[in-house]
Amino acid sequence: QEEKLWDAMKITACVLGTGLLLFTALVNSVSWYAQNIWDTSGHFWQTTWLKFYYLFEGKEWTIFLLGAALVPGLAFWCFNGILMVADVTGKPTFITRYRIQLGKNDPVDTTKLRQAIYTVLCNQFFVSLPMLLPMFYIMKWRGNTFSKELPTFHWFLVELSIFTLIEEILFYYTHRLVHLPLLYKHIHKKHHEWTAPIGVVSIYAHPVEHILSNTLPVMTGPMIMGSHIVSIAVWFSLAFVTTSISHCGYHLPFLPSPEFHDFHHLKFNQCYGVLGVLDYLHGTDTVFRQTKAYERHRVLLSFTPLSESIPESPKRAE
Repeated sequence: QEEKLWDAMKITACVLGTGLLLFTALVNSVSWYAQNIWDTSGHFWQTTWLKFYYLFEGKEWTIFLLGAALVPGLAFWCFNGILMVADVTGKPTFITRYRIQLGKNDPVDTTKLRQAIYTVLCNQFFVSLPMLLPMFYIMKWRGNTFSKELPTFHWFLVELSIFTLIEEILFYYTHRLVHLPLLYKHIHKKHHEWTAPIGVVSIYAHPVEHILSNTLPVMTGPMIMGSHIVSIAVWFSLAFVTTSISHCGYHLPFLPSPEFHDFHHLKFNQCYGVLGVLDYLHGTDTVFRQTKAYERHRVLLSFTPLSESIPESPKRAE
């Protein structure tokens, strides 16, 4: 038994060691190629940034508003504009055939949709926008946000990793907080009016929740890192688009899977996080892992809807 145990340990060490070496080599290779591409186009991006900077004569508040509000806002509404056309008209069928909760929002209730759009605009203009003012002064104090030199590609990847980690931690715990009965009743219940969510609903929330769970988790990373405004613009845009994907109600090809958060809207007490790491550690995804939705929770690499290739199990007759 000792020999078998020792042999098993040696095999495990060999497999893990080989896997680690291959993973490191792959990451370094991809990073090297990406850096080469960045270096090749770096002069173009640096020149473009300087032209933009001098176009506004170094007016930092204007540049900050454009980068932290206008660019992410356009990313949000352009992406959700396409989704809303599909939600309302049922066309193009290329999108609607990938619906997760079949038979729901088919088509979406336009009265309910108008109310959601109104709330989202209020959150953007009367909550998010004012929060950019203290963030602006924090970024000025950090001193690097309006630098004439762009960050390197490697440094942006480091920042992106840290932003994602901070968002996961803050969103998970603030999200669980607003699920406490008292807070849920008066605050978070508004967001859960949509048991089958659509993209624009990603920031359809009570103003308190919008501050705690939607805005602060995304803003905190750049403030800690003292990030460049270009990094902030890219990160905010990514955050808007990815949360819209999580709520969109469609499991579209080649995009991140929205099954995880869609299941949260369906069941309420599962899948609180973004990445799912803290859900796994806290055991708040145990029910999800026993469902067909968990099997479908992957990037779709074909054009066959996962609702067809991995359908729900037929219900037993009572």
